[in-house]
Amino acid sequence: MISLKRNKKTGELVMAKGTRVMKKYIYQPNQKDDFKVSRSKFEDFLKCEKCFYLDRVGGLERPDIPSFTLNETTDILYKKEFDLCREKRIPHRLLVENELSHIIPYQHEDIDKWRDSLHYGLMVRYKDTNIILSGGVDDVWINTNNNKLVVLDYKSQAKKIEKLNHKDYLDDVYHQSYKTQLEFYAYLLIKMGHEVDETGYFVVCNADRDKENFEKNMKFDELLVPYKLNLIWIEQKIDEMIDVLNEKKLFKSNESCMNCAYQRERELLGYK
Repeated sequence: MISLKRNKKTGELVMAKGTRVMKKYIYQPNQKDDFKVSRSKFEDFLKCEKCFYLDRVGGLERPDIPSFTLNETTDILYKKEFDLCREKRIPHRLLVENELSHIIPYQHEDIDKWRDSLHYGLMVRYKDTNIILSGGVDDVWINTNNNKLVVLDYKSQAKKIEKLNHKDYLDDVYHQSYKTQLEFYAYLLIKMGHEVDETGYFVVCNADRDKENFEKNMKFDELLVPYKLNLIWIEQKIDEMIDVLNEKKLFKSNESCMNCAYQRERELLGYK
């Protein structure tokens, strides 16, 4: 995909410089000032240390990817449904259908900030470092049986209905990062002083492709997928990420990283 740089307000094409302008997004090794690392950037580190380093320390700006507006729409509509249940202090229909009526949307004065990944999100200082970890969770529920918070994430997809089951969903190789996402949110909530239930959930919205025609509407199936969280690995990886940030050399790229492969082959062909 070829991405063109545009002015966000006017939509006009502008020169793509390839580097970040705002210094707050660029980390200086061993700096003392606070530096925020989002859940998505932590995910970048897990995928390819070299790309993560070039982004956060080198200040290189990677091409934009298109936004998935249909996915965003289902997220917005789900949030409206859960907010209505939050206001009434009742379980959502999906929870009732899955015999989980003891779980209801969590009421908290900062719930909207926790869900605002762009400006706020869940946020905590990592140990005694200058690294501030953050992440915008889709929503938070509470298990009224043990008063522990429950993390969840909305996921939209379009797959054959026979594949819409718990095992296939969690075993899908392309869904492994989803697990990391839930575990990172749970870790942040715990470090913010909350007790978190060991089970998180994916609210899966699956579009039916087998309809005979469109007729200006789409049919969706729903699946509530429980996932037992594993938080043991997180701090070791955060420590490794901080070590990478404070190094002044590039690390090896992931051999499966397509960004690195593109750059490598371009150089081999002699193109600058």
